[in-house]
Amino acid sequence: MKDNEYDHVSDLLAERENLQENDPRRAALRDRAVMESLPLAQHIAQRFSGRGESHDDLVQVARLGLVQAVDRFQPSRGADFLSFAVPTVMGEVRRHFRDKTAMLRTPRRIKELALRMSDAESRLTHRLLRSPTRAELASELGVDVADIDEARLAAAASTTVSLDRPASGGYDDRPTAERLGHVDHRYAIVDDTHSLRPALARLRDRERRIVGLRYFEDLSQSAIAERTGLSQMHVSRLLRQSIADLRHELTPA
Repeated sequence: MKDNEYDHVSDLLAERENLQENDPRRAALRDRAVMESLPLAQHIAQRFSGRGESHDDLVQVARLGLVQAVDRFQPSRGADFLSFAVPTVMGEVRRHFRDKTAMLRTPRRIKELALRMSDAESRLTHRLLRSPTRAELASELGVDVADIDEARLAAAASTTVSLDRPASGGYDDRPTAERLGHVDHRYAIVDDTHSLRPALARLRDRERRIVGLRYFEDLSQSAIAERTGLSQMHVSRLLRQSIADLRHELTPA
């Protein structure tokens, strides 16, 4: 068994790369690679949920990034598909959030105050021979200190860096977006959990409870025996049988 669950996608794209540009099989292999990789886009979209965007929108953005990853991936360079696709998809999702920054919703008066504040800071620095405090800035501009804080946040939000621009400094000149992500090996745990849930549901109530006590509450067999009123030997036998049943359920025919 391959360690990387997306190795088969790399194989599909390697096969596609070896075909002539006008070979009709190229399109079919590309479409199959995209379809096989859709769970990856789903997982990444889930990681960014709860940040003010609908889940469906995030899934669509992540799928767009996935298509870009499939189209840009070059198997001949030696990298595996998952290591390339994760930062590509995450970069697309991050660009989506970048394009919807809070600056777009900043009140007009705060935007104007942010522009005025720069001139006021220069004047006060020249006059006081030091940087002005927030209170001094607020007095100079005739606003509250809270407005100064909000204007500073607005000014910071208006400055963005393209994720497509090569990172500055160092030996790695890849675009910033390709340097942000990393392979999250917990994706496999998510898939295993979804597969295990129906198998657990098919156990009898007593066996399911004992498995839960052992592997979810981390109780010893003796503690489970005390909790359930069974002997430790009986608990051990039920655990062995339950694990065997679960393995049988999860093993492909």
